[in-house]
Amino acid sequence: MNRQAMKTSRVRTLFISDVHLGCRYARVEPLLDLLNRHDPDYVYIVGDFIDGWRLRKRWHWEPIYNAILSRLFEMSEAGSKIRYAPGNHDDFLRDFHFNFGFVEISDEFIHACPRGRRFLVTHGDKFDQVETKAKWLSVLGSFAYDSLCWLNQRINDWRRYFKLRGLPLAAMVKKRVKAAVTFVSDFETNLVNHARDQNCQGVVCGHIHTPAMDQRGDVMYCNTGDWIENATALIEYEDGRLEIVDMQHAETAVSIDDSSEFVLEQGEILRNMLIGSEQAAPVSV
Repeated sequence: MNRQAMKTSRVRTLFISDVHLGCRYARVEPLLDLLNRHDPDYVYIVGDFIDGWRLRKRWHWEPIYNAILSRLFEMSEAGSKIRYAPGNHDDFLRDFHFNFGFVEISDEFIHACPRGRRFLVTHGDKFDQVETKAKWLSVLGSFAYDSLCWLNQRINDWRRYFKLRGLPLAAMVKKRVKAAVTFVSDFETNLVNHARDQNCQGVVCGHIHTPAMDQRGDVMYCNTGDWIENATALIEYEDGRLEIVDMQHAETAVSIDDSSEFVLEQGEILRNMLIGSEQAAPVSV
């Protein structure tokens, strides 16, 4: 479907994270559909949008990635403010102080809501004890996570053949393994405490691929989820209301135009940045 013929919704803010462009398991079609269906005042990319770790190992850039960048550029041209808080997979952006021309980059942002509340926006990897104190365990976890995604894909291919609903295997494992449950709980607590220290009434993060929206005392905890295990984002409507939207089973209507000279140029710059980055950051989930 042509985007010009598609009905769009006016919203105040889109929060998306953990897209992992460059990862073969990324669900990019529903993401492009989400972007095409909304006209926001603000877009927050809450880290791990680009999977620099995987792209360093093997350059894998699909035409639809350019279409996603084109849509973000189009939003910026229409007046949307695009803000990017890098994560552990795209931490090379922290080092280069690079400006794509239409994106503001910072580790943390303070988002002012219509009702006067302040929300801290950050990826969250700096509050992950494994990521900050045990990089070797992070590397081990990356291999285990990739294996789980591969197995999940095979199982769901088989289930679709028999017209059965797919299983979120990675999410099921996280809910049943005690260590994973404890990790998620500690991560959330650390972020809520940091937001409180910053005099914020809420926090929006990503990193752990677990969409959530909970009131934790005087702080609202929001996790946008991801686009590998899930296909979720956080939307702020014009009245300040927040909602997690799930695009997994949405009827996609994707139109791809990857011919923009600006976007192609930014893709080449990104590749050169990755090649020039000396330290390959290990992946963590």
